Amino acid sequence: MPEGDVVWYTARRLHQALAGRVLTRSDFRVPRYATADLAGQAVTQALARGKHLLIRTGNGLTVHTHLKMEGSWRIVPAGRKLAETPAIRLVLANAEWQAAGYQLGITEVLPTSAEDQVVGHLGPDLLGPDWDAAEAVLRLAKDHGRPIGEALLDQRNLAGIGNLYKSEILFLRGVSPWSPVDAVRGLDRMVELARRLLDANKARIGQVTTGDTRPGRQTWVYGRGGSPCRRCGQAIRRRTDGAERITFWCPACQPD
Repeated sequence: MPEGDVVWYTARRLHQALAGRVLTRSDFRVPRYATADLAGQAVTQALARGKHLLIRTGNGLTVHTHLKMEGSWRIVPAGRKLAETPAIRLVLANAEWQAAGYQLGITEVLPTSAEDQVVGHLGPDLLGPDWDAAEAVLRLAKDHGRPIGEALLDQRNLAGIGNLYKSEILFLRGVSPWSPVDAVRGLDRMVELARRLLDANKARIGQVTTGDTRPGRQTWVYGRGGSPCRRCGQAIRRRTDGAERITFWCPACQPD
């Protein structure tokens, strides 16, 4: 599932292509909204809320999408013909650009005034203008008996962390992913580290947590199962819990 910085970057590109322009076409390829037509409405804003994307119009409507595991958006000039594929869930176009959403996990239209129905449960957004570190720490602390890896992924605690940042943050803090929250010291420093990492990567493609942008050197543990730890040399371990949860960690640097 894309991390919060990827969704932020996608929202920025959608905003640049759509905001301030009138839609000439909207093509919803999901049954519930197959007859919806937003043509003639002006897009006022595209923004990210955690891992959710919200595209607002001047008519008081919001197009809510979520990339889930496989989703993506592609933006091309209006005159270019899109290759027809069942993977397209939504097309929004104006006189200059067209944005196509592929394999979107969620595609729906709702009143802008009702956005809280789909994003109101989220915790503080790590890349949001209203980021509240103290509230994020408070929510994590209330999850006291839960493994810290699970608590970081719970978007109700803080919004934007996925498997990559979970693994990298816990390695950098020297914390086992399965330590209960109430046994973890320095939740405030962990939350601040998460914020810094996402903010550092939000305006580029790909994530770098090591400071080294060379291929194969960008991360400490994520995607490196079986490889030697960059700090101690012990083999990095990998564990999968369900279809969407993958954890990488160093058993020596992150002891239980």
